[in-house]
Amino acid sequence: MAIYISGSLAFDRIMSFPGNFQDHILMDRLHMINVSFMVDGMDERRGGCAGNIAYSMALLGEKPVIVSCAGKDFDSYGVKLAAMGLPLDGISLQMDIFTALCFITTDMNGNQITGFYPGAMSRQASFAYPGLDPEKDLAIISPGNVEDMRRLPLFYREKRIPYIYDPGQQLPVLSADDLRNSIEGAFALVTNDYELHMICNQTGLGEEELLGRALWLVTTLGGQGCRVRGADGTDERISAVEVTDVKDPTGAGDAQRAGLLKGLALGLSVPEAARIGAVTASFAIECLGTQEHKIDPAEFARRHVNTYGPMPEVLEKNLDALAK
Repeated sequence: MAIYISGSLAFDRIMSFPGNFQDHILMDRLHMINVSFMVDGMDERRGGCAGNIAYSMALLGEKPVIVSCAGKDFDSYGVKLAAMGLPLDGISLQMDIFTALCFITTDMNGNQITGFYPGAMSRQASFAYPGLDPEKDLAIISPGNVEDMRRLPLFYREKRIPYIYDPGQQLPVLSADDLRNSIEGAFALVTNDYELHMICNQTGLGEEELLGRALWLVTTLGGQGCRVRGADGTDERISAVEVTDVKDPTGAGDAQRAGLLKGLALGLSVPEAARIGAVTASFAIECLGTQEHKIDPAEFARRHVNTYGPMPEVLEKNLDALAK
């Protein structure tokens, strides 16, 4: 079985602002906004949606293929991925440009302002996808090169590979037709609540109409967990996993996608897989950065049981194998 993760690879510069953005923005002057925030901390970390998802999947015992482009400064990042056993053959190195760079500033309320330099992400990935198996393989199209996000849904549909569509931060540059064409035939559309409303506004489609195009809608709701709806009539609320020390929400969504994919790879239902996603995300938000958390199998099991009750047997066996 192969899992393909297309999307961005980036370095994240994560900064913290010791106040609230809203206290420094004049709502009646939004047409001429000019603000500056003095941050009290900055750290550079490995990031990008594809890298983040692959990292958490590796912690869960999977070795997905990252389909992306990286730049001439990628060496140290690649070494870290390889050390986790992740294959690098899906990453196209572009030696005349830098890897994408993301600037993220978070205030005391968890609100974020992000600036993004695409760098190598502005180029399409050139992976050839050898040995595709529609009976076993899975894919996720996460935010990354826009042309990849336009062409890969058609490619996966032609090859009969179930794929998750996760447009995220690229919603502003995707057209209504891009979104309709990409969601049509997707196994699942995964977004947060705000992104789902943006998609509805851009496409003119209601949530029920979107569900008619994708088999599943998985909508994350921050601290309220997520909602899982299926074309079969399923409609479940998955509660969030409670943690005592939330340090950084950045990357929680990517960790949730990783757990969701892990559950699907184990053959679990989408609601069951979404619970694994929620537990995985709980580890991510306890660390500053998107690829700094670790997952202890015993603690993973404890959080799952305490929040949702007994684990599926296949998950229990998988965690036992990870512990060894």
